[in-house]
Amino acid sequence: MTVLNYERRGHVALITLNRPEVRNAINPELSVRLDEAWRQVRDDAQVRVAVLTGTGAAFCAGADLGRLIPLFSGARQPEDEWDERLLADPRTTSRALLRNFDPEKPVIAAINGHAIAGGMEIVQGTDIRVAAPAAKFGVQEVKWAIFPAGGSTVRMPTQMPFAKAMELLLTGDLITAQAALNLGFLNYVEEEPLAKAMAIAEKIAANGPIAVRAIRRSARACLGMPEQEALQVETKLSAPVFRTEDAKEGPRAFMEKRQPNYQGR
Repeated sequence: MTVLNYERRGHVALITLNRPEVRNAINPELSVRLDEAWRQVRDDAQVRVAVLTGTGAAFCAGADLGRLIPLFSGARQPEDEWDERLLADPRTTSRALLRNFDPEKPVIAAINGHAIAGGMEIVQGTDIRVAAPAAKFGVQEVKWAIFPAGGSTVRMPTQMPFAKAMELLLTGDLITAQAALNLGFLNYVEEEPLAKAMAIAEKIAANGPIAVRAIRRSARACLGMPEQEALQVETKLSAPVFRTEDAKEGPRAFMEKRQPNYQGR
């Protein structure tokens, strides 16, 4: 059984974490394969959007405390090719968690169950989030005297109110999907999160792919910038979009009252 499934449905890449027996905890093999999946999303010109989900009752419980952390701490020696590959490139896990890697295309999280620790950190790296009603969220590393080093101390205070982010970071408490929705951390709470996520993905994939990537890049790059500096970045990123073939096709399709046929050029 593979620990990660990757399939392309039209212009949408569906990535599924597949270690349900351990709540999709990230071991060395899953870390390497997830890193590879994000690279595939970035490099495949046919992929315009990615959807990330999990199998079983959990989305992701974070790092496999019996396999991943002991390997990094030296408490466990490498035992197979996945251990060796991870030690050869320690930044693999950061890329898998979307901390030090940008697939350059929208990523939607279809959160089928609890997203805790590293699972919560993956969610923070996504653009749009749909969760099941029973899902819970939080980073519990502080309870085990370790650091939530997947980006939580940087991202959480900007993705929800600062005081609430600090409470979650310092107590290790979990919150419900409804609470996360109320904080603006989620877009939707749905009984069928994957179906909703795929519907959003298809809608995005039908838009001009160059424009989508540029809009996403601008919105992310301008976070926290002074307004005038941010507007300069926006100008730099938006100007090339107007010179594309897709930018000609869009208005033409509108005038001809038909669906546009975007080619990504």
